[in-house]
Amino acid sequence: MPLFYGRLRTRIPLFPLLIALLVLGIFSATRIGLAVYTGFDLVGLSFWPGIFAKGLWFDLAVIAVLITSVCLYEAVLPNRWRASRWHGALRIVWLWSVVSLLLFGAVAEATFWIEFFTRFNFIAVDYLLYTHEVIGNIRESYPVRAILLAIGVVAAGIVWFIRPSVRAIDSAPVTRAGRIALTVAAFLLPVLSVSLTNVDQMQGLGNAYADELSGNGLLTLAAAMRRNELDYDKFYQTLPQTAADTTLKRLAVKRTPLSAVLQRATAADEADDPVPFTKRPRNVVLISVESLSASFLGAYGSTKGLTPNLDQLARDGLKFERVFATGTRTARGLEALSIGTPPVPGQAIVRRPNNEHLTTVGELLEHQGFSTFFFYGGYGYFDNMNAYFGANDYRVVDRTDFPKETVVFENVWGVADEVLFTNSMVTLDREARRNRPFFAHIMTTSNHRPYTYPDGRIEIPSPGGRDGAVKYTDYAIGQFISDAKTKPWFNDTLFVIVADHCASVAGKSKLPVEKYHIPLIFYAPALLKPGSYAPMVSQIDIAPTLIEVLGKKGDDHFFGRSFFEQGENPERVFISNYQELGYLSHGVLTVLLPKRRVESFRIDPETYAATPATVDPQLLNEAIAYYQTASRAFKSGALRESDHPMPKSAHFAEQKITKWGQVLQ
Repeated sequence: MPLFYGRLRTRIPLFPLLIALLVLGIFSATRIGLAVYTGFDLVGLSFWPGIFAKGLWFDLAVIAVLITSVCLYEAVLPNRWRASRWHGALRIVWLWSVVSLLLFGAVAEATFWIEFFTRFNFIAVDYLLYTHEVIGNIRESYPVRAILLAIGVVAAGIVWFIRPSVRAIDSAPVTRAGRIALTVAAFLLPVLSVSLTNVDQMQGLGNAYADELSGNGLLTLAAAMRRNELDYDKFYQTLPQTAADTTLKRLAVKRTPLSAVLQRATAADEADDPVPFTKRPRNVVLISVESLSASFLGAYGSTKGLTPNLDQLARDGLKFERVFATGTRTARGLEALSIGTPPVPGQAIVRRPNNEHLTTVGELLEHQGFSTFFFYGGYGYFDNMNAYFGANDYRVVDRTDFPKETVVFENVWGVADEVLFTNSMVTLDREARRNRPFFAHIMTTSNHRPYTYPDGRIEIPSPGGRDGAVKYTDYAIGQFISDAKTKPWFNDTLFVIVADHCASVAGKSKLPVEKYHIPLIFYAPALLKPGSYAPMVSQIDIAPTLIEVLGKKGDDHFFGRSFFEQGENPERVFISNYQELGYLSHGVLTVLLPKRRVESFRIDPETYAATPATVDPQLLNEAIAYYQTASRAFKSGALRESDHPMPKSAHFAEQKITKWGQVLQ
């Protein structure tokens, strides 16, 4: 290989080229590995040419940025240093470090792909913030030492193989012309890369897996850092706000001002028991289960037998057949369940600045005499949960509040679900003795990698993978309900069991509808007739439903609609990732995308398969009305309590909007 340089070696500085080829080889090997792992059934061979053609484009764009520092170093490195032994040794050590880092990145991408079937995205950005949980999760899920050792050994082998070429390059002095070329390249290459390459170019292959495989993890990570918050009015199609308000009014979205809500007489709310309840509950316990896809439950068609307790609760309670989560992250589910708003693009409101003093379920009920709680089995600083719920009229209880003697098991994400439920029960008993109604939101953690739990609870040994974690969570919920039946407050309590989101959202489309289908069970044997509820509903409809069922004021303050409200159910749902905003209505999924683009798909009612369709103008206007108004309502402070206005520095700068979405002319 050293003979390759021949007469050109004194004219052309080749070390950056060697590094570029090395990086390209690792990027290409990573893409091949991910494609093979994904399988030909999900990504057929017909997609491979497009994947690797686009992949080469993105890889070269990233390499152009990465080798900038190498070019500058080579431009200023004296030739006498270049040929010295100490520099040769330093070069080899540096190369080993770089190759090890690149291989570590490839392994990290592989583990991320296994979990999410995407290149690095905004989830990876979050993981960079919560290093304790993420590093702990990796250490508990994978043989980290063995992986690091293997990376070091493979990197050493690669460096040993290219060592003769490195020596040959360093033996050739770099001319003045070569130094000028290196300097020009150092400034020109990143400019070309940034100006000619955009992460949106990944789209268009006709298969979501293929689009993701064509990308480069470093490129998508950088894009996610820039786009973690997306301004709706800047990136998406809009309507005049008056038209949006008219559309929402037609869809029976009332959005009653909070001042009017709290002044309304309670007697009208409590006059009649809501169908299908025989009596209104006094208390509500809302259990949001980590990553519980509907497909895991026998009640929704699974034959694995993982959820005997939940299946029994579904038979004895009210099972909702077609409920869809708004997003793919816990924070998004908590947003829907607490404030009942369509998902805003970018980060969930739970993670946003200026999210305190919002009109949440906790705020509405706390003002009407309830004790309101948020229980979490992990450290509540994760995903900003403690700050969000604490600033929005919930009393927060997380793993730091649990007595050590009660913690029979824990992993990096939190205590075992049974520990969470045991400690929650202590607090609920205390509130019941105070003769005060309570609303308790309990967020579980056990159904999460590394899928570990106490031994002896179920027949699947820990760690039991996803199936074991689901079955353990089912066991813990069963024990909690069994214990609750012995309490004097049980017959007055509605238990609501729902998922925060599904276990996976990977699919052949960006918003695969079936991967947002979650279970929802209302259980209150003394208050509620068993049955099933067939209409399609959204996760954001749960908050107003609970307010109405309790007979309290505020159910018509939300964007969501109570399941039991009189009139025809609109049967529309909202599904999203951090960029694509989906609106499913009348069998058509309308998707709002950045750059004011719109896509439409016909959705099969049984399989949820998506077929491209022509955009329906009416459904498009409905989608825009919901998402635009929700985004503006948060930014303008319209979701806040009336006595806590938005800080002046945070007011919506582009348009002045009233509390309820009306643009002031």
